[in-house]
Amino acid sequence: MSRESIKNTLSLMLITVIAGVLLGLVYEVTKEPIAREKQRAKEEAYKLVFNDAESFDMADKDYVYELVEEKGFDYDADIEELMAAKDASGNMLGYVATVTDHEGYGGDIQFAMGVRMDGTLNGISFLSIGETAGLGMKATEDKFKDQFKNKLVSRFSYTKNGSTGDDEIDALSGATITTNAVTNGVNAGLYFINTLIEEVNEEVG
Repeated sequence: MSRESIKNTLSLMLITVIAGVLLGLVYEVTKEPIAREKQRAKEEAYKLVFNDAESFDMADKDYVYELVEEKGFDYDADIEELMAAKDASGNMLGYVATVTDHEGYGGDIQFAMGVRMDGTLNGISFLSIGETAGLGMKATEDKFKDQFKNKLVSRFSYTKNGSTGDDEIDALSGATITTNAVTNGVNAGLYFINTLIEEVNEEVG
């Protein structure tokens, strides 16, 4: 290998090392602000789906996973977090789940949903969604989201012909995949939380 080749190789190695160090420094500097921003967004979403709650405490979602697996949990969605929503006196109002559905057209769709102890769904609030602009992204609009608001149903289905009951959702025009993903994610959350509520009620009763 010539002296010039060795020099170029060493220069390239030095540049690679410096770039790696700089990237590491950038990551260290930004990871905490990013984590704080994600947590702030989650807390805002919790309040949006449970505005009368004063506090949100982490619940044992692994315990609930054990319960739902006994019954069968076949949704393509994950419950990332489960929070107990409480009033100012510490009384239970219900639960907030952070749901990630993996069926979106543009990738995973993540949202928070709040369910009261009687099973009423307060509503949903999106945390992450990357669907097609003008089509799937219309899922973030109130016209679509409000269809899940204040509904006491065990599960939802969607229709392209106009909803006729509380358990039906009008599909987004040109975005059936997004509609299906959100609906299935909500159903997964309802199944998960309602299983827990049933268990709690059995223990109290």
